[in-house]
Amino acid sequence: MSNNKEKLFTEFQAPTKQEWLDKIEVDLKGADFQKRLVWRTNEGFNVQPFYRREDLKDLKTPDALPGEFPFVRGNKKDNNEWYVRQNIVVTDPAEANKKALDILMKGVDSIGFKLGHAELSAEFIETLLKDIRLDCVEVSYRACLRHAMQLADLLLAYVEKMGYDKEKIVGGLGFDPIERMLMKGKDSTMMLPDMPKLVEKLKDYPQLRCVMVHSDLLNNSGAYIVQEMGYALAWGNEYLQQLVDAGIDADLAASKIKFYMGISENYFMEIAKFRAVRMLWAQIVKQYEPKSDDSCKMIINASTSTYNQTLFDSYVNLLRSQTEAMSAALAGVHSMVVTPFDAPYEKPTDFSERIARNQQLIIKEESHFDRIVDPGAGSYYIEHLTDALAQEAWKLFLKVEDEGGFLAAVKAGTIQEDINATNVKRHGDAAKRKEFLLGTNQFPNFTEKSEGKEPLVCDCKATHADDADVPALKSSRMASDFEALRLATEKAEKVPVAFMLTIGNLAMRQARAQFSCNFLACAGYKVIDNLGFKTVEEGVDAALEAGADIVVICSSDDEYAEYAIPAFQYLNGRAMFVVAGAPACTEDLKAAGIENFIHVRSNVLETLKEYNAKLGI
Repeated sequence: MSNNKEKLFTEFQAPTKQEWLDKIEVDLKGADFQKRLVWRTNEGFNVQPFYRREDLKDLKTPDALPGEFPFVRGNKKDNNEWYVRQNIVVTDPAEANKKALDILMKGVDSIGFKLGHAELSAEFIETLLKDIRLDCVEVSYRACLRHAMQLADLLLAYVEKMGYDKEKIVGGLGFDPIERMLMKGKDSTMMLPDMPKLVEKLKDYPQLRCVMVHSDLLNNSGAYIVQEMGYALAWGNEYLQQLVDAGIDADLAASKIKFYMGISENYFMEIAKFRAVRMLWAQIVKQYEPKSDDSCKMIINASTSTYNQTLFDSYVNLLRSQTEAMSAALAGVHSMVVTPFDAPYEKPTDFSERIARNQQLIIKEESHFDRIVDPGAGSYYIEHLTDALAQEAWKLFLKVEDEGGFLAAVKAGTIQEDINATNVKRHGDAAKRKEFLLGTNQFPNFTEKSEGKEPLVCDCKATHADDADVPALKSSRMASDFEALRLATEKAEKVPVAFMLTIGNLAMRQARAQFSCNFLACAGYKVIDNLGFKTVEEGVDAALEAGADIVVICSSDDEYAEYAIPAFQYLNGRAMFVVAGAPACTEDLKAAGIENFIHVRSNVLETLKEYNAKLGI
């Protein structure tokens, strides 16, 4: 056999970057390249329409190897396994144990017990963990902060009683006072002295972590990716510094910290997020001079976001959470929770929980996401995103450190103020459809009814402002404003009917009718489209016969000067009159008394609220 290696496609000359840009400029026909094709992200950097190998020449991430410092390519070398986790709220230990044993037989290998304010005892723990092999599955526990030390004592006593190998116990014992401050506005710093004591108790359990960073709270409050990353790093560093200052060895301190992070809908950027944040955390821990690089590994439990979940068209939540789960899996997280699709409006059912489990099992068992380590490595786009996110998150981390650290920032309220401002902005962007929520503010299901569904109110409400020690996060799903609007419409004595008076240019009238139906259905109105009318009088008569409360004239900009005013005058106040578009003759139409216009620059939410008010809803 010849040892010669023939190079393929030598007859083709690779175009240069400038040649690509020249070709793009021709295709744009004079349009601005920066405005048309360069994406300015919410994270503070630009994304180009294409990347080449030369764009990565100054990056260090492509040189990294799986399982090696700084762990940008994951903590493992030979596989991409992750724990499939499901959380269980414990009200009765026997029932919780029964449920845990059931789901452990259905693909789950990680359980998260949420104990709340349960009355803890040795009997309680034995009942809860009966027949669960703690050396075979990951089990995590979350109780009231004040009971964390007691819970640790009871668990360790149970493990010793059962004779388990301490090195095989994998899981976590949740202790995160700062999360309580962010959620409830109550100062929990008095609990921080328990943190080093808790770490010392668990020092003989190398895979049992107890200091948690719940940045998923930020994600579910509307934080952008860079905000979650930068604040998670500062949050973790706050705990690490306090542990080291308390005399805890750096290796032990770092090995007891676990991160709980959210997953948003931005598929490629989320892959890059987990790669970048692992790299940055490794660099932070390295500054504490640990004896082993393994101490620099970032252990992440990822949960699909609740921020973008919707009450209406709720099965679309499955599409959102599936792509989110794929991002986290490809990025190499330690464990993952897929939030059931019905979480916004009810306690998840057995069906929705089964689907949520299966979403992970499909990508693991059928798509083999667990076989390949960091498949995104080497992608010009993903490597660029990894570097760009790392740079922006690092800036935010340094800003927090310069201002005294994460705890000081939380006490001052600057973290909460930043996240709350982002939440307000994102709600505003959803109102203007700058951010799309499929089935809610874009392409709603025209005929769907709530069928009694109401948004669930979180049982972890923030303390009343008058009683708060520090400001709290103000979390609300991005869809909540539209849902409130649509529920109000549905509860009205009569659901408004919006009739499309289509006339004139065929292409324009159809396009504007589709736009208007989509626009008005976001409020739950009954929309009636039409093929077209020969005269405005014919259209208005048909609208009134159909019982229309709103008549939307749909035509071309040029033809509105001819059709809009006669239609408005013939309607004569018998229904609300709306023009679909923003024609050049708008001022003339307003002078004739026409008030309502809908177009791509409209604030959909505010416009529909105004229409509801006019209709007496």
